[in-house]
Amino acid sequence: MAAGGVSIHGVDIARGIAAEGLFVELCALEPERRVIAAGRLGANGQLDHPSVRGEGIAAGPHEVLFHLGDWLRAAGYSARETAFLDLVPFRFVIGDVTQHYHLPFKFTPWGIQLFRGV
Repeated sequence: MAAGGVSIHGVDIARGIAAEGLFVELCALEPERRVIAAGRLGANGQLDHPSVRGEGIAAGPHEVLFHLGDWLRAAGYSARETAFLDLVPFRFVIGDVTQHYHLPFKFTPWGIQLFRGV
């Protein structure tokens, strides 16, 4: 049975741009925490990794860590704007490995929106 995969897509909605270069980590949490994928989002704001096509994906709890503070600083936001959000975790559960789990991460320096997209 082929897994559906997990895709991660970051967008800076304050500036209306893809979050190119944002470092993310995708981790399985059981039976112990392990990194499945880690890397920087590409020019289209997406992580290009085999996990998108299901490699290494299993049912159970997972977490994505978005290294947002580093990205905001590198993107030229002011010290005041980068003082609020830093490392942003998002926990979710994969119940059906045949389905694709698309995680759009939309953010400003002051808040985030993350959900399961299509």
